[in-house]
Amino acid sequence: MSKIVIAGITQFETVIKVDKIPFDVEKQLHDAPVHVGGGGDSMNEAFALTTLGDTVYFMSVVGQDQNVEVFNPPDFKVHINTDYILPVIKATPSEIIFFDDDQHQLIFQDLKDVREAKYDMSMVRPIMAEADCLLVSNANFCRPFVHYALSAGKKIALNMRAYSKEKEKYNLDFLQNSDIIYLSDDNVEGDPYEFIDDFARRFDPEIIILGQGKTGLILYDRDCHIKLHYNSVKTNEVVNSLGAGNALISAFIHYYLETKDSVNAIKNGLLYASYKTGFMRTCEGFLTPEQVEQWRDLIWKTQSITDIYGIDIPEN
Repeated sequence: MSKIVIAGITQFETVIKVDKIPFDVEKQLHDAPVHVGGGGDSMNEAFALTTLGDTVYFMSVVGQDQNVEVFNPPDFKVHINTDYILPVIKATPSEIIFFDDDQHQLIFQDLKDVREAKYDMSMVRPIMAEADCLLVSNANFCRPFVHYALSAGKKIALNMRAYSKEKEKYNLDFLQNSDIIYLSDDNVEGDPYEFIDDFARRFDPEIIILGQGKTGLILYDRDCHIKLHYNSVKTNEVVNSLGAGNALISAFIHYYLETKDSVNAIKNGLLYASYKTGFMRTCEGFLTPEQVEQWRDLIWKTQSITDIYGIDIPEN
């Protein structure tokens, strides 16, 4: 198992299931399922990787009066280490998420003063020296983590799903130094393969994962000369797709560090993300390694990948 430093935002989430988005604002919602609890991309990654058996150093910031143990729900079998969640901002960020059966989402986010947050890096250097990988978001306070990982010669994985070309200039220190980059195609215009070619030429990462929502993703592996679309897979009935991307990148990192095989890792990532969508809360629904193996035997006997021309490629 690997030792992984995770750096990113922690927040409170209110998740509300509604019949349809947009919904009638004049109509009072009765019996709508509501969940309030901890969340955020990096917290989801911490739960996922801890469940997979990795040693996780989760480094984040919360409000000055925040009790960090509230981020470990008592009904969860797995608890994350909260020792490195620092109460250094005025208030903990929060988010309200409405979603419907078609997985349309309406999200309101209040980041509080997290953009001005400063993380105490004095504890990071010895931990980074022992770690195998940094999994980082592009929050401002995470920038120093990239430089510490670089100086320690560690692999850097970037979860930057909210990508846009206009904001690239603000994220160059993340993009230029990451070995593995995960993005969403939400704001990608034109041919996705041409986008990946251009992105790879400019930033030269080892791995690019371009999420494509319900249709799957494209995996680019520079060293193995791979550029393939993988179809999404089906495990659970979908309840809430929010957090599926965090599950995917977490599982990919776990298995890629373990095997150095991007194809094996992305297959496990796809089924990991699919299973995650069967749960309402964003920080639940993560499989153990034993469960991954069980699902893999079922899923990859019937699923396929496609090449850049949409032609099915037989699985070995």
